[in-house]
Amino acid sequence: MPVLRILHLVGSAHNDFYCDLSRLYAQDCLAATADRSRYDFQIAYITPDRHWRFPPSLNPEDIAVTKPIPLSDAIQFLTAQNFDLVLPQMFCIPGMTHYRALFDLLKIPYIGNTPDIMAITAHKARAKAIVEAAGVKVPRGELLRQGDVPTITPPAIVKPVSSDNSLGVTLVKEATDYNAALKKAFEYASEVIVETFIELGREVRCGIIVKDGELVGLPLEEYLVDPHEKPIRNYADKLKKTDDGNLDCVAKDNKKSWIVDPNDPITQKVQQVAKKCHQALGCRHYSLFDFRIDPEGQPWFLEAGLYCSFAPKSVISSMAKAAGIPLNRLLMTAINETLGSNKKALSIP
Repeated sequence: MPVLRILHLVGSAHNDFYCDLSRLYAQDCLAATADRSRYDFQIAYITPDRHWRFPPSLNPEDIAVTKPIPLSDAIQFLTAQNFDLVLPQMFCIPGMTHYRALFDLLKIPYIGNTPDIMAITAHKARAKAIVEAAGVKVPRGELLRQGDVPTITPPAIVKPVSSDNSLGVTLVKEATDYNAALKKAFEYASEVIVETFIELGREVRCGIIVKDGELVGLPLEEYLVDPHEKPIRNYADKLKKTDDGNLDCVAKDNKKSWIVDPNDPITQKVQQVAKKCHQALGCRHYSLFDFRIDPEGQPWFLEAGLYCSFAPKSVISSMAKAAGIPLNRLLMTAINETLGSNKKALSIP
């Protein structure tokens, strides 16, 4: 069986936060999926100054001693390497769009969704409009720019249109709280969504993977929320800084999140809605969606997060593991969907 040359696309062209987040997940992926009989892994590491490095590992020491080069030189290097495919592991907007588009231009296939789909889902209001048109329930909302006045009667959620990890999100209970919430949200984006608060319920995530062209719903992940004590999740529920200054994931400890029993009636209901979202948005290979479940058991679409780093702590990896799909098989499945009938596709045990 031929060895696949796979480029891990890591870092951020936007800021150090996304750079660290990308490196955290990519490092775990490299460690967990290394198999020299199947893969020849290479690393491309992009920093906020838009320079590229091709380090032997993602250890800070190796990155520091690797020569930074501009995009023009990086393209020369990439085209000479004969990569079979790319595994994008960048979380910033440029990483999800411009850098994926670069590989479309270079005609090097990559796992995951295309730049246009990533751009749409990174803009929460556009993603909501598309899935709503497909018949999926979404909270009533409005898109505001600086100076606009909300018309939705609280309780309401105020959030930046394009930030992740709950940055800038506020639950507004009184109209007098709108100004502070909007000020906070506008720190992260030039557009802000105000939407009706969906009473709890529950909050879950649903992953979809594509296998042999068919959509497969994965077990749901549920998050710790409470109608009175914790009506919404925030940044501190998702990421934290460790003592050595690195980022780490919080929602992986079975206290703040857990896998829902597949026999729970909500599982099949949410999976059906998630598949509808996947198709409406034009996703490929995999997708991931957040839903709020109201007290009557009705799922409401909140947002899409179309990334998987194929690290053990990636949400889709955790869901797949719960479904009896180990990480290496999950990666092989995505590779086969990416390469299609290409002779280098892998046989999955």
